[in-house]
Amino acid sequence: MTRQTLRSIFYITGFFLLALSIAMLVPMTASLTFLHSTNDMMAFFWSGLITFLTGFLMIKQKGSLQIHLRPRDMYFLTVCTWLVVCIFAALPMTMIRHISYTDAFFEAMSGITTTGATVLSDLDNTAPALLIWRSMLHWIGGIGFIVMAVAILPMLRVGGMKLFQTESSDWSEKVLPRSHIIAKYILSIYVFFTAMGILAFYLSGMPFFDSINHAMSAISTGGFSTSDTSLGKFVPSTHWIAIILMLLGSLPFTLYVTTVRGNYTALFKDEQVRGFLIIIFVFCLLLSIWLWQHSNNSFIDSLRIASVSVISVVSTTGFAVDDYGKWGGFAMMIFFYLTFLGGCSGSTTGGLKIFRLQISWRLLIANLKQLIHPRAVIPQKYNGHNLDDEIVRSILAFTFFLFFIIAIIALYLAYLGYDMITALTGATAMVCNVGVALGDIIGPSGNYSPLPDSAKWVLSFGMLLGRLEIITVLVLLTPSFWRY
Repeated sequence: MTRQTLRSIFYITGFFLLALSIAMLVPMTASLTFLHSTNDMMAFFWSGLITFLTGFLMIKQKGSLQIHLRPRDMYFLTVCTWLVVCIFAALPMTMIRHISYTDAFFEAMSGITTTGATVLSDLDNTAPALLIWRSMLHWIGGIGFIVMAVAILPMLRVGGMKLFQTESSDWSEKVLPRSHIIAKYILSIYVFFTAMGILAFYLSGMPFFDSINHAMSAISTGGFSTSDTSLGKFVPSTHWIAIILMLLGSLPFTLYVTTVRGNYTALFKDEQVRGFLIIIFVFCLLLSIWLWQHSNNSFIDSLRIASVSVISVVSTTGFAVDDYGKWGGFAMMIFFYLTFLGGCSGSTTGGLKIFRLQISWRLLIANLKQLIHPRAVIPQKYNGHNLDDEIVRSILAFTFFLFFIIAIIALYLAYLGYDMITALTGATAMVCNVGVALGDIIGPSGNYSPLPDSAKWVLSFGMLLGRLEIITVLVLLTPSFWRY
């Protein structure tokens, strides 16, 4: 990679740091509004100042620099921006809670990747400035991933995302105005859903501050809460609102844009959306019946608790209203399977994504037919798009490396002395960006604070890999990437 390219990447990353420093004004305002300790405000002031000055220096070095990035350079730019933002987003946490930088970085990475795993406890008594900052990281990471999934990943041919290539995926000047229009639509819809979520939570009886935090966490499918008991602290009506917001965040935002522009049936005609909703319905009903039969809850309560839990896991949000790790082996196994799924492409969710499962199933059926009729020509299409060899290879590579990375991280956690359930589900929850795992330590009623620092750094890397669709990060580790 040339010095000119590196300077261009640092220049662009500087703007992200400037935006992050401006975002830190919000928790500063929250600290003043809720009359909390002035130390909280100063923590964000100094963190914002350090972030601003660093971003300013990175931008100032431009000089006569002519920015020209090739598609391969976007791999490094994507990873660089997410890492640098996490590094600086962690600063105020060390000053407010006086936690180690390792814990702060883990929390920041969990926030910006919308994973929702936390090392913090006693959230009910935590400074409002820190709570709103955690939720903001979710919100920023959610919209950031949507834009990346729509505009960058299809161009990079990552994990079969070429299927969803639009005008905004072409990194050229001729479509830049159209890209801006699509981005504005997506941001407007994202803000609208957030605002409606805040209003709905507040009208249901949730305090206004908690409403803001949970709306940002729900629409970004992040999962950070203002209480150690998560949604379990609040009245049942808030659970149904969270369900709606998590579902909205799990659907393709490009289809929302299409709907707003007049095609009102776009969402319902999409194969991925239909498949996602069918999976949600089946497992919500199945686990509702299971919980009803194995608890003292009424069927309505069982339906509510099971639906929140299922949608929270499938959408990779991580909210909790009950410890489903205590529902029995059958339920635990289902939740472990659901951890892998994720939502739709172009949404805020992590995981495998529904379209990869649907395409894999079709390829399996086509292969079986080919064995029976060797001379037959079996065309493969998905949502009206031809499935060429490049898309199939990309999906296979992504799926293989997803399970490979999970296996490596799980093996490392087992090496540290953790049991199989903790190691396997912990690794899966990080790479699939769900956050909540199974077991007594990192299950729905626990958190990640007992883990050693080395495990937190490895899990942080797992979160980044999962959020950036794995291949985007792994390609940087190949020697050939750095050769021109």
